[in-house]
Amino acid sequence: MVALYLLILVLGFAALVKGADLFVDGSSALARVFRVPSLVIGLTVVALGTSAPEFAVSTVAAANGSNEIAMSNVVGSNLFNLLVVLGSCAAMKAVPVQGSVLKADFPVSVLPTAGLLLLLGGGTLPGGSLLRTPMAATVGTVTRPVAACLILIYGIYLFCLVRTARKRRQKEEDSFGYKYSRRKCMVLILAGFALIAAGGQAVVESAKQLAAALGMTETLIGLTVVSLGTSLPELVTSIVASRKGETELAVGNVMGSNIFNMLMITGVSAAIHPVAVNAACIWDLLVLTVTSAMAWVFGATGRKINRAEGAAMCLAYAGVMVFAILR
Repeated sequence: MVALYLLILVLGFAALVKGADLFVDGSSALARVFRVPSLVIGLTVVALGTSAPEFAVSTVAAANGSNEIAMSNVVGSNLFNLLVVLGSCAAMKAVPVQGSVLKADFPVSVLPTAGLLLLLGGGTLPGGSLLRTPMAATVGTVTRPVAACLILIYGIYLFCLVRTARKRRQKEEDSFGYKYSRRKCMVLILAGFALIAAGGQAVVESAKQLAAALGMTETLIGLTVVSLGTSLPELVTSIVASRKGETELAVGNVMGSNIFNMLMITGVSAAIHPVAVNAACIWDLLVLTVTSAMAWVFGATGRKINRAEGAAMCLAYAGVMVFAILR
C-alpha cells in the first residue's frame, strides 16, 4: 500500500505542476482581455482557485467534527504560503510589492489573524500562562457569530477590491494587448483548476495515509502534511508566475489565498460547526501574526522583498516546523 500511496503522490505533483502552468497562462491572459491588473486577478480568481483544496479539507473536517484539522490546516497553509511560497519567489528573484498591497491587503491579512489570536487565546497570553497550558487543552471556540463576522469582512474586502479594479481598468490604455481569446482563457483556467484540485486532493489523501502510518497526531498532520499538501497549488502557481515574469500575480496569489483562508474558510467551517481551538493552535496563530507582520515590514522597506529576506522567510518556516514537531 505504501508504494501505491507514493505513486498517487507523484501523480498528484505532476497534476499540480501542469495545472498551475495552464492556470497562470489563462489568468494572466484573461487579465489582459478585460484590462484588469494582474494583481487583482491574483487576489481573486487565482487565489480562490488555488485555495480550493484548503476549502474542501477544512469544511469537510469541520462537518466531521475534526476541529484540529479544520483550524490547523488554515493556519499551517497561511504560514506555508507566506514564508515558503512568497519567500521562495523572493529568494529566486526580488519581488516588488505595490503600495496598494501594503495599504490594504497586508492589513486585511494581519489584523483579522491578530484579532482571532486575542479573541481565542486572550486568556492564556497574559502572564505567560500559555507556557503552562497543555498543548491539547481547548482554550477557545470560533463560534457562529464570529464566523459571520469573518465572512462579512471578506465580503467587504472583495467589494472594495472589485471597485478599485474597475477604477484602475478605466485608466488602462487601449493598447493593453492579449494573446488568447476569452473562450481559450476560460478553457485554460478551468482545465488548470481541475488539475490543481485533483492533484491537491491526491497529494493530501496519499500524504495523510503515509503520515498516519508514522503515528503523527491530528494537529501535527493538519499543520504539516495536510497544510503543505493543500498549499502546493499556491507554491507551484506562484513560482510558475514568478518565472514567467508575472510577479504581481504571484504576490496577489499569496495574499489573496491567505485572506480567503483566514476569513472565508475559517468562517464557513465555523458556520457549519463551531470550531474548538487548542493551545497548540494559539501558538501557531501567534507565530502567524508575528511572521505576517515581519513580511509586511520586509515589503514596506524599499517596496520589495529582496532575495536575502526571501531566504530568511524560508529559514523561519523551517524553524516553525521544528518547533511544531518538538512540542
